[in-house]
Amino acid sequence: MGAALPDDVRALVRGANFAHLATLLPDGAPQVAPVWVDLEGDRILVSTGEGSLKAKNTRRDPRVGLSIVAYDNPYREVQLRGRVVERRPDADFAIMDRISRKYTGQPFPWRQNAADRVVLVIEVERVRATVLPFTHAPT
Repeated sequence: MGAALPDDVRALVRGANFAHLATLLPDGAPQVAPVWVDLEGDRILVSTGEGSLKAKNTRRDPRVGLSIVAYDNPYREVQLRGRVVERRPDADFAIMDRISRKYTGQPFPWRQNAADRVVLVIEVERVRATVLPFTHAPT
């Protein structure tokens, strides 16, 4: 059974905040990719192509890690661990377009290989959220 996500974590996932998805390569080494995310209940959605490394890796080993950093305050972040519990076809780009609109205000522009689109549904098992008391002021 997955973990219930606290409201502050839900807000980070619902916002247009970039996430980094870690998967495991065949030799056990980590592979990390920046991704857009969305929320469905307490599960996190990531849309990708079946030929992507993240899709291939999670087909073989469903364990994943995610970190999400707040766009407006990079010192507000969450670290999640879980597993891909479902793979949904998204040939009509329904979920990908919804996610793309959240981040860019537009439908997803690349429409080739529609039959290859898949949504990775991640059930979260561990949650660690942090807000550090810093002000982001790069020089």
